[in-house]
Amino acid sequence: MSKQTLIESTKQAMNNLPNDKAEEVARFAELLLKRYEEYLLSTGMVQMAAENKLYAFLNNEEDLYTLEDLKEVYNN
Repeated sequence: MSKQTLIESTKQAMNNLPNDKAEEVARFAELLLKRYEEYLLSTGMVQMAAENKLYAFLNNEEDLYTLEDLKEVYNN
């Protein structure tokens, strides 16, 4: 089903609902939009951080500890 068809179908359904139920549908749609915007923001931030070379120096840092430094090894 196309987006335009979904919009028209939803408009028709909302016209048949009482006001309180139509408001509930509108609040739910706003909630979904907010969640989607937060998702886009967080994935965009992750992508920017992954592409950024600001922390590249951490890849060149030598290991301070090795497995031989452990006094006790944890085994599930």
